[in-house]
Amino acid sequence: MNEESYLKERLDGQITWYNDKSATNKKWFRICQLTQIVIASLITLSGIFASKDFPWVYYAIPVLGAIIAITSGILGLYKFQENWLEYRTTTESLRHEKYLFLTKSEPYNTENPLNLLVGRVETLISKENTNWAQYMRKVSKEKD
Repeated sequence: MNEESYLKERLDGQITWYNDKSATNKKWFRICQLTQIVIASLITLSGIFASKDFPWVYYAIPVLGAIIAITSGILGLYKFQENWLEYRTTTESLRHEKYLFLTKSEPYNTENPLNLLVGRVETLISKENTNWAQYMRKVSKEKD
C-alpha cells in the first residue's frame, strides 16, 4: 500500500468514521439530557394542576417519572457522552498525526515516515478497539 492509498483509504476513512460516530453520540446524549430536563420540569409544574378538577395529572406524574428513569437507563446503557468524547479524541488524534505527517514535522521528518505513520495510526485505532472490547466484556459479565 502506498502513501496516497493509505492516507485516502485507511486514515481518512477512519477519521470520517470516528467523526461521524462522535457526532451521532453527541446528538443522542443531548437529546436524552434535554428530555430529562424538560420532563423533570413538567413534573414540577404539574403540581400546580394536581386537583380534583384535573385527575389526569395523578396519572401523568408517574408516567413522566418513568420516562426520566428510562432515559437515564438509556444514557447508562449506551454511554453516549463517554463514546462522544472518546470518538472525538480519537478523531482529533488521527487528524493530528495526519497533519504532522503531511507537513513532515517531528516525528515524521525521518527516512521512512509512512511506516511511522502507519504504526502510530494503527496503535490509536487498536487502542480504541481494545477499549471497546474491554467494555463489552464488562457488560457481558454484568449480565451474567
